[in-house]
Amino acid sequence: MTQVSILESETAGEGAGLGGSVVAADGLSAVGAVGVDERAGAAVIYAEWSEQGTVINDARGFPSITGEEIECAEGRADVFDCESVNIVSFMPINEIGGVRGTRVNDIWGWTDPESGIEYAIVGRTNGTSFVDLSDASSPVYVGDLPKTPGSRSAIWRDMKVYSDHVYIVADGAGAHGVQVFDLRELRRFQGDPITFEETFHYDGIHSSHNIVINEDTGFAYTVGNSGGGETCGGGFHMLNLEDPAHPIFDGCYADTNTGRRLTGYSHDAQCVIYHGPDSEHSGKEICLGSNETALSISDMTDKSAPRTLASATYPNVAYAHQGWLTEDHRYFYMNDEGDEPSGLVEGTRTLVWDVQDLDDPILVYEYIAETTATDHNLYIVGDIMYQSNYDAGFRVIDISQPERPVEIGYFDTSPYQGGASWSNYPFFESGMIAVTGTGDGLFILKDVSRRLIS
Repeated sequence: MTQVSILESETAGEGAGLGGSVVAADGLSAVGAVGVDERAGAAVIYAEWSEQGTVINDARGFPSITGEEIECAEGRADVFDCESVNIVSFMPINEIGGVRGTRVNDIWGWTDPESGIEYAIVGRTNGTSFVDLSDASSPVYVGDLPKTPGSRSAIWRDMKVYSDHVYIVADGAGAHGVQVFDLRELRRFQGDPITFEETFHYDGIHSSHNIVINEDTGFAYTVGNSGGGETCGGGFHMLNLEDPAHPIFDGCYADTNTGRRLTGYSHDAQCVIYHGPDSEHSGKEICLGSNETALSISDMTDKSAPRTLASATYPNVAYAHQGWLTEDHRYFYMNDEGDEPSGLVEGTRTLVWDVQDLDDPILVYEYIAETTATDHNLYIVGDIMYQSNYDAGFRVIDISQPERPVEIGYFDTSPYQGGASWSNYPFFESGMIAVTGTGDGLFILKDVSRRLIS
């Protein structure tokens, strides 16, 4: 070497990660810039170390599917493998407010009480999309709520709804806080997508992995808090939603017998007014937390003195991730996000907890699927469990025999290596199920397996 100098790029932009890789020959150089377009990456080209420009590839993805429901027939619907699940429509990320490099993550829903219109609320790395499903076969992108100004784009975004407001958090996002948005603003849509502004910004925490809402009590709980504000050790940061547009901090709770650092860090939780078989706790507000190392059950009725009822671990624990109660509150189905990639189990595992005694939950069954994919979010409607998995897409599980689940349908949202379904929202009255494909977009699906078991 006869000279050492610092190489910069005028075209790749801030945060480009210039220099991740270098290939040089005959006076030409291609320098990797992995941070371009939310880590979609680019190559900056130099001739004799004079910058010539930036080269990018096209964003991958499937074309939109609209206009007519496609029946799952002989194991296929369009290009997707399936069984007993039809595709009603599909919107790629670039049609719901995303750009090259944008990915989608969590999802929730809202039904306008005046019009009856069902909306999908789709988390993106750089904001939140709103999609009108009044004609589910031809969904309409209504608009975008950008991420909190000054926060970072983040693969983790989560949202829940209460009293016509959505509450949005993000993890690893810096000072993101909780975005509060009045969903009635969606009624302003007249054909052109709208860039919305948040109704209120709550800054009592910075980053949060998830937000949990008990609509029966009007309380929200941010969990997995970090990065600033009152983190509550990563446990429950309690918010009173009496005035839905202006959440008020109401204390902390953490089960310090759980979490990788024994701070009570909760990755996700479900909070309900309990109406299950344990009469001792009937009518109380009970939260079931998936707390990295264990299932944690707590009584949150008295916000000034919440208390742990039980903590329970299980074999081959890697990362207790998320779960959902059956409608009779007898069983809690939970996933572990780390057991499959760590090789601790032979197939996608769902843990079945009998919680008829909330003070003594018992693991009664480990459902091992034929797939080996990492499981992610699951939800329950009646005697059906809807499960989103990496690499295996959307799965439909019959839990009419709670301790012997059986898969009865699926839709593989990722017919290529590396795809994933992050989450699903199966609670629309219409029966439509909104599903996110992390690198692809929004799927609207219909479960027709119900016909087989009704």
